[in-house]
Formats: sequence, structure tokens, C-alpha cells
Amino acid sequence: MKDVVKKSAWLLALGSLALLAGCNSFKKKNIEPPTPLDKHFTPTVQVSKVWTARIGDGAGISGVRLRPTVVDGVLYAVSTDGKIAAFDAASGKQLWEKTTKVKKGWFGFGGKKGKAIPDGSYAGSPAVAGNLLAVGTLDGYVYGMNPKDGSPLWSSELDSEVTAAPAISGDLVIARTQDGRVYGLDAATGKRRWVYDQGTVPSLSLRGYGTPLAANGVVFIGSDDGKLVALRQDNGEKLWEQRLANGDGRTDIERLDDADGTILLDGSTLYGSAYHGDLTAIDGPSGRPLWSHPFSTYTSLSLGGSALYGVDDQGEVWAFDRSSGSDMWKDAKLKYRWLTGPAVQGNYVVVADAYGFVHWLQTSDGALAARIRLSKKPIQAQPLVVGDTVYVEDVKGHIGAYRLAAH
Repeated sequence: MKDVVKKSAWLLALGSLALLAGCNSFKKKNIEPPTPLDKHFTPTVQVSKVWTARIGDGAGISGVRLRPTVVDGVLYAVSTDGKIAAFDAASGKQLWEKTTKVKKGWFGFGGKKGKAIPDGSYAGSPAVAGNLLAVGTLDGYVYGMNPKDGSPLWSSELDSEVTAAPAISGDLVIARTQDGRVYGLDAATGKRRWVYDQGTVPSLSLRGYGTPLAANGVVFIGSDDGKLVALRQDNGEKLWEQRLANGDGRTDIERLDDADGTILLDGSTLYGSAYHGDLTAIDGPSGRPLWSHPFSTYTSLSLGGSALYGVDDQGEVWAFDRSSGSDMWKDAKLKYRWLTGPAVQGNYVVVADAYGFVHWLQTSDGALAARIRLSKKPIQAQPLVVGDTVYVEDVKGHIGAYRLAAH
């Protein structure tokens, strides 16, 4: 069953890749061309490149969204070709790198009778807390490592791909897999403590990227059938679930309703969204919805000040009032450019696109304020803002660190 789930997921990744390729050629009538960038654009804020580096071949054509992690001044990054490395987050100097052999075959799979062979095809972004670095792989493993040098601590075999970053909370590592399961693993040994199985997953779904959110003894996840689910952290028992999308439609594609973005928590209020669904605010303790707004997205949201920011499935950037859900502004200047999820950097919203550009929009009204190009390769992972620096990674493993000039 493990191999069947993974192969179907890869078919979806290839479909996404073909769609992206179609975005470049526009030979199909149902593919909208990207909105051209204004050649006469004058930036209103200066962006400076702090450093650039590279980690292996990045995500390659796997379809996963590899995003770096920054903890205590160190940036950690992985690639699907078996590399994991740490960089000084301020200078970009590489501190260490480890390379794990990747088995050749169907995107890292091999062996007799289609059995997956353990390898270093890292697919979930790394998570770091204390003396533990945890990362998942395409062949269904979670590895525990020492973040100081990348030396191995333990490995845990799961039942399907780990395409989302694990979460580390106390003595537990929480990982979700492509087949709809969520695992609680002992942080010291990797031993499985509990498993939550959401049951039947849709026959067609997007690839699950949302990192589990662990807070106040509860784990929150978005499901492949458009729900926000709350689990007890100590045993994985379901506490409640709330639907973010209704799954209506005549075809499987129309019924796609994955909740793949990261769940956000502000005080006791949760914010979640789904493809072909709604943007919803939920009371965390009870699971009771506070408000909802029609909003279809397959990327993560971001909070900043009194606003909640998101990118819809057409590439339009939105700002919503976080207390009521009413929309504050919408910007369509980057429509159909296959944007990442947004991040907030001071008074600006940062998004990146499928053509290697990074864009800054004013949080006040969505006006474009600056742009810079990391490379000519697609950027699929949400930018990461830490302090005054934003980190961006493209699908070939190029990482850029940028700062805004002080006013």
C-alpha cells in the first residue's frame, strides 16, 4: 500500500510540473499567461542582497516545496539529491554539509518488486529544536540528527512520503505523511508513540505540505479532504474537526479541497484555508468557527499587524481583517505568476514567483514596492522572514538572503 500511495503522489507531481511547463508555452487555451512585469517599475524601497548559496539540486522536479529553517542564527537546508547543510544565517558561510547516497530509480525509489530503499531523498523541510534536527524523506523515513554537525541520531520508518516539515514539541516529533496519517515519534529515539489515521483519503489530491502545528498540548493539521483537525498531543486522539471546504463539484478536480497550508495560531484563534474552500477563523479550544470568507488557495497564509495575508489560486494577493475576515485590499498585478505563499517583512508582504522573482508589496494597500531576481528557476516555497532578513529558495537549491534599506 505504501508504494501505491507514493506512486500516485508522484503522478500528481508530474501533472503539476506539466501544468507549469504549459504556463511557459501557453499553447493550451485553458492556461492563462502570467501577468507581465512592468518594465518601467520604479521601486519605492531598496532591497539589498546579503548573500546567496546553494544546497545540492534543491527540490528538482519532485514537486515538493523545500524551505530553509533558521534557528539560533543558523540556516538549515536540504535537497532531494541527499544533501543537508547548515549555513551562518548572517553571512551565508557554510558551517557543515552531509551527503547521503540516493538510490537511483523512479525518483529515488528502487529495489526488487518496487520496494522502496531507504535513502537521503529529503522531502520535508528540516525542523530544529534544542539538540535535535528532524527531517523527512520521499521514501517514508524521518531522520533525527545532531544540528551541530549533521551526525545521525535515529531513524523512524513511516508508511508513506514525508513531504511536510515535521514539528518538534517537547519530547515529541510530529510528522504527517502523504497517505493522510500523522505520527507522534519519541524525540530521543524516534520510536513511534501514536498514529492518527484520517481514514480514506481522496482519490485525487494535492501534495500535503502543511507542517503540523503543536501548541498547548494540541496538534492541529489540515487534511486532504478540506478539514482542520485537532489532536491530543499525548496520544493522537482526535478532539474536534472543522470543515474548511465542502468538496462540491461534478469531477474529481472540481472536488479537490485540500487544506495544505500551514495552520496559524494567534492567541486562542486559529486561521486555516483550503483549495476550493474558505478562509476561516476558528476558536482553538472549542473548534467553533468565528468567521469565514470564500477564498481558494493551495499555499500558506501569513499574519502581520491587524491583517491576514494570502495568495489565491489565481495568484492574486489579498489582505483580510484578522478580526472579521473582511477583505482590505486585493492586488492582481502578479496574477497567474504561480506565486508562493506570502510572508511579512516589516511594512511589506513578500511573495516569489515561478520565474525566479521576489516581490515586495506594501502592507497598507498592496502596491508593489520592490522586486529582485534570485535566479531564472521557479520559487515554490514560501519566503522565510527572520528578524530583518528574508530567505528565499528556488527549486534548484539556490538560496538568497535579502534585507530592506532602512527608512
